[in-house]
Amino acid sequence: MRPALAALAACCVVARAELPSARLAPRNTTPHHVLQCQEGLVLPAWRPLEDVPTLDIALRGLAYFLCLMYLFIGVSIVSDRFMAAIEVITSREKEVRVRRNGTEQIIVVRVWNETVANLTLMALGSSAPEILLSVIEIAGKNFEAGELGPGTIVGSAAYNLFVIIAICVSVIPDGEVRKIKHLRVFLVTATWSVFAYVWLYLILAVISPSEVEVWEGAVTFLFFPATVLTAYIADRRLLVYKYLKKGYRVNERGVIVEAEGDGSVEMALKPSGDDFASDDEEGREVEKSRKEYVAVLRDLRRQHPEEDLDTVERMALEALMARGPKSRAFYRVAATRKMTGGGDFSRKISERAQSDLSEVKAELQRRESSSPSIEPKGPNVRFDPDHYTVMENCGSFEVRVVRAGDLNGEISVEYTTEDGTAEAGSDYVAAQGSLLFKHGEVEKTFNVQVIDDDVFEEDEHFFVRLVSPKGACLASPSTATVVILDDDHSGVFSFPQRDFELTESVGTFDLKVMRTAGARGKVRVPYWTEDGTAKSGAQYEAAQGYVIFENNETEKFIPLHIIEEDSYEKDVLFYVNLGEPELLGEVFETFLPDASANVSVEFSPDDDNPVVPGDEVNHLATLPEEEAAVAMMGLPRAGEITRAQLRIKESKEFKNTVDKLVQRANASIIIGTSSWKEQFSEALTASSGSDDPDDPPSWSDYLMHVLTLFWKIIFAFVPPTDIGGGYVCFVVSIICIGLVTAVIGDVASHFGCTLGIKDSVTAIVFVALGTSIPDTFASKVAAIQDKYADASVGNVTGSNAVNVFLGIGVAWTVAAIVHWSRNEKFLVDPGNLAFSVTMFCSEAAFAVLVLVLRRRKSIGGELGGPKGIKIVTSMFFFSLWLVYLTMSSLEAYDVIQGF
Repeated sequence: MRPALAALAACCVVARAELPSARLAPRNTTPHHVLQCQEGLVLPAWRPLEDVPTLDIALRGLAYFLCLMYLFIGVSIVSDRFMAAIEVITSREKEVRVRRNGTEQIIVVRVWNETVANLTLMALGSSAPEILLSVIEIAGKNFEAGELGPGTIVGSAAYNLFVIIAICVSVIPDGEVRKIKHLRVFLVTATWSVFAYVWLYLILAVISPSEVEVWEGAVTFLFFPATVLTAYIADRRLLVYKYLKKGYRVNERGVIVEAEGDGSVEMALKPSGDDFASDDEEGREVEKSRKEYVAVLRDLRRQHPEEDLDTVERMALEALMARGPKSRAFYRVAATRKMTGGGDFSRKISERAQSDLSEVKAELQRRESSSPSIEPKGPNVRFDPDHYTVMENCGSFEVRVVRAGDLNGEISVEYTTEDGTAEAGSDYVAAQGSLLFKHGEVEKTFNVQVIDDDVFEEDEHFFVRLVSPKGACLASPSTATVVILDDDHSGVFSFPQRDFELTESVGTFDLKVMRTAGARGKVRVPYWTEDGTAKSGAQYEAAQGYVIFENNETEKFIPLHIIEEDSYEKDVLFYVNLGEPELLGEVFETFLPDASANVSVEFSPDDDNPVVPGDEVNHLATLPEEEAAVAMMGLPRAGEITRAQLRIKESKEFKNTVDKLVQRANASIIIGTSSWKEQFSEALTASSGSDDPDDPPSWSDYLMHVLTLFWKIIFAFVPPTDIGGGYVCFVVSIICIGLVTAVIGDVASHFGCTLGIKDSVTAIVFVALGTSIPDTFASKVAAIQDKYADASVGNVTGSNAVNVFLGIGVAWTVAAIVHWSRNEKFLVDPGNLAFSVTMFCSEAAFAVLVLVLRRRKSIGGELGGPKGIKIVTSMFFFSLWLVYLTMSSLEAYDVIQGF
């Protein structure tokens, strides 16, 4: 029986096997997986974790990846708010008092040293996500070591050093180069950046293998201030840092210096003349900016002769602001704005230039305008005008008194004359009286008589005063001065003073020639210009000719045309000379001193044959000796000052405009914000990313604007940088960065575990790349636009060192202290981190060596150069990054043996 059943079963099995597959129930052939994901600090794991189909895993991975990219955009936007706050903080200036040439002056200096600012707040701003990710990961794992934070720091360093530099080398136009200006600082930070990763390997694998002790974490953190200090010493060229408190003085060369004790440190300088003597690079850069502005202004004036001066000055300000040196913060913020549809800063630069120019003009007007006189509130009286010049033979002249204030009712005031060099009774008739102003009357006049005598005498003066007002008060001026010019002499001709100072923007300067001690007859006076340090045709137009005084005319002007060069520190001299005055056709009488004889001498020359000193003797030869001498006294003669020195200096308005520009030509004013209204307006507005701010936004600008609108609106709530000097924005921004970074850490971890990627590989490939994208665009723009390579390359090494010393130093120090307090050891598995560190250090040494070698004359700089060399250098740096990623990933998956 059993054999029969067995045979039947076998037949059934065979028969079933022979049935068509379409008749059978379908089977699920999709493989299922168990995901080893843990709960995140902020974001829980995506459940279920067991029996997850492959398709679901792929969809989850895609969702995590897109979310990660969106979070990178968000942290980039808030990081730029953070960078703007840092730029405002580090750009602060202060006034200090210095002594120069025995006098005390106030000068403006930067509070923050550029090198210190770049290695502290600037490095923190560009690396904040990586640093905070490391700290948050430690806290989220109950102070146990993780791979995501340290891996991101190492991976970001590799990307910055290899990929960013490869891009910056290649984007420079063919034949152009960019050199690192602060080479000493670069070499110091490059050394520290390599040492930072060597130190990581030492504490993980050599000093205390697989354990980080408290002192190791503390020393790691203390290397951060050591980096800043040594870089500062290299920047200032100091051997010993012994300045605990800054003082300022001006040395014998006119250079502003920091001073304390027996030493001094040259610092950012203000120029003291065209000969800008300074060993300080920052001071020379300030002078270069001024000279560049002058050159731009000249070019624009030639290109736009039809534009007014204010418009040309505004255009020059825009040009210099647009192409002037900028900080890494500016390039970082500008790059993010372009990526997110926020446009560039062209419009903001234009608005800022107009604002600066208007402010300078207003300030000049306030300085130049005299403070207004305080008028009495009630009725008042005064002279108008308060100075009279009259001829001796005028007979009498009219003096005017005006009433101001309340015009209701009647008021009166008395007047009286008072001797000066002129005496009542011999030179004028004493006068006194009372003036009655009726209701509504605003002016009164009275006459004063002048006595005409026949004696040669110098110009004389007397006074008229208002006294004893009734129903009113006296206002200034209450005293009038009357000058009597002698009419019995042809006059003495001279300049009113020896020295004149004028600005180059004056255009035409009218130099006064005065006629004193007589005003009789028509006289011409020759004049001519003479070069000094100022050259005719360059700083002024040569002039030569005559000034002609008509009878009774007492002053004339010589027009001098000054050529405006827009020189910041112009100080040149030229001279104007007066020759011997020449009497033209005229009849005059000379009265003998005793008046007993009246001798009339008539000269009848014409303009081509004037009576000149030397000819008059022939005309008077027939007179007695005494009479001839007296007659000679009546002829025109030159005075004491016949040579005037004119000093042409820069236009104060122009100089103040340049000073304001140089002072404000920093990115803090452009990238900073003054109100929440401005921030929300920028957040809600899509702008063009083209170079022309008038171009409408493109479809890609609108697309990125819409995609990033959520982040823009959220972070528009961050306080503006103008509140609290940027510190409030600084604190709030770093909190926001921490919150977004915490989510990034969770998403990155979930992304890796979903796709089966280790955290170390996720960190060095995806997270490091995502956090460094804004820096890539910023460095690219900086490499093209900046004169030097510091903003694009020079800051990379310093940022890498700060990443380790702050990101890992702080996190591991805190974790080691916590474990020490629990009597436990803080264990860190060297694993992939030690191998990645070793790879990075080896390649970084080669990279720095290549950059140094590129400074040779054959290439000339770290960036750019001949096309072939650019391509080779870029490929070399990029290959270093690929080798680093490949080897680190293979070691992480045990394909190759690490250590």
